Amino acid sequence: MSFIMENYSMILAMMGTGVIAGILAGLLGVGGGIVIVPVLFFLYQGLGVSADTAMLVATATSLATIIPTSISSIRAHSAKGNVDFALLKQWGVFIFLGVLIGSYVVTQVDGQWLTLLFGVIATLSAINMLLGKKDALFQSLPGKGGQSIIATCIGFFSSMVGIGGGTLTVPTLTFCNYPAHRAVGTAAAVGLIISLPAAVTMLIVGQTPIDSPFGTVGLVNLVGAACIIPLTVLFAPVGAGLAHRLNAAMLKKVFAIVLIFTGVRMLYQVLA
Repeated sequence: MSFIMENYSMILAMMGTGVIAGILAGLLGVGGGIVIVPVLFFLYQGLGVSADTAMLVATATSLATIIPTSISSIRAHSAKGNVDFALLKQWGVFIFLGVLIGSYVVTQVDGQWLTLLFGVIATLSAINMLLGKKDALFQSLPGKGGQSIIATCIGFFSSMVGIGGGTLTVPTLTFCNYPAHRAVGTAAAVGLIISLPAAVTMLIVGQTPIDSPFGTVGLVNLVGAACIIPLTVLFAPVGAGLAHRLNAAMLKKVFAIVLIFTGVRMLYQVLA
């Protein structure tokens, strides 16, 4: 009880993060990490944590929260036949390799580099979301060599900035003339391949910064994960229900604009 009283503001903020991430995930179809990382990044700083530590812990904690939501999403998409297990078998090893490299790099680098990288990825993702480009750039996926490079890069960059498979995997597949629904379902499985080894690596290998928020083990804030996960799972269906009553396409563009400002603000904080 004393812990709750002493840390109630952080707990309430974490729970609010879970609610927001869940609703946006269901409403707009965006991955939790692209929402959770920036929210935690600014939240931790508001609690007196340095920007470098805030980014490190936000990245690792976000990956931990993606694990259960990915499992739930995989089951739903698999039931509809929208998970390409043949592609996952081909990509899995390379994604895993990229994740191991990326998650180890996170434990070794300055948090400013992660903030810079997330700002770039978030801004580019938001621009892609805002433009809503649906046309394929290529007629099909490249050969095995090209696909191995793509898979490794997806694993590397996703684990570096704390996002699941959707943000990078879905645009990559759709640009290669891959069916949209199958791309989303396959990306959910990619999210699990990314989040599980990355979170475990950051939990075990990561050295807990001295100014980390309470409940941080390695680089993962267990209090944050415990608060966010159940509420994200609970409110995702609420967001999905709202999507049928609201103009989801317009809301997605509004979110993209907000994400651009968020990404630019993170870039400004590093470069200013």
